[in-house]
Amino acid sequence: MRKFMGNKAAIMLFTLPALLLYTVIVFYPILQTFYRSTFEWDGLSEGTFIFLDNYIRLFQDSIFYTSLYNGFVFASILAFVQIGIGTVLAFAVAEGFRGSKFLRISYFIPVVLSITVVCQLWLAMYNSEYGLINKIFEALGISYRQDWLTNNKTAIFAIAFVNAWQYMGYQFALLLAAVKSVPEQYLEAARIDGASKFKAHMAITIPMLAETYKFCLVLAITGGLNAFANMFIMTGGGPGNSTYTLTYLMYRSAFRVGEFGYGSAAAAFLVIECLIVTLAINRLIARERITF
Repeated sequence: MRKFMGNKAAIMLFTLPALLLYTVIVFYPILQTFYRSTFEWDGLSEGTFIFLDNYIRLFQDSIFYTSLYNGFVFASILAFVQIGIGTVLAFAVAEGFRGSKFLRISYFIPVVLSITVVCQLWLAMYNSEYGLINKIFEALGISYRQDWLTNNKTAIFAIAFVNAWQYMGYQFALLLAAVKSVPEQYLEAARIDGASKFKAHMAITIPMLAETYKFCLVLAITGGLNAFANMFIMTGGGPGNSTYTLTYLMYRSAFRVGEFGYGSAAAAFLVIECLIVTLAINRLIARERITF
């Protein structure tokens, strides 16, 4: 193995196909997006080079700031619901309480459903006249009837919760696997030293899940910033522009208004935003800072 690892020619030979494939599938489209963002272009005819004008226009566009805010709201709700509730349930299932097998299976069911089916289901539940959510408030005697998706203050939260609900099974599965992989003898040693089960998990299990939490955070936050399908199906970006995200802004500009250059600028900003968030999470949860 050492002889093979010291052979740079062999390493290059085996990694070159993967690198070429990755370059064609990932890097080339990204570079094309940045390049096209410097043109005034309708996607069909010859574009006109305008350098940074699309970016200047983007920063002067009020919809851009609404999209930016909605992306962070979406990402925050995904991180809180998927990782927060996923952690609690992963620890509960790992302890093996009665019904944990049923929970383990049922928690993952929404993940395998089509996003269109899930959105239609929640459209019915959010309906202001006959929807289940308002009916529950009514049954509890709470006069809190809402037009969840037509109110510009609640629409983005309602849509984000649907996405968080559907995909929280992914985070739960990752966290459960990580919790189960922590060696039992570490926890037993802590208990022998007098630590309660809660303190042992806080001092040993949680720090040992740092790499899993890092991965889950990247998935949740970049997924929230990239959100598109839910608002496309449930509100069409409305009411007004209140549920726009950068991805929806890019879609509207490129495919509905015919401004591919401007849409590419929004996409390029989204790439930069996701890179910054990913680097920040990696910096924040650096393994060398974790102690247990």
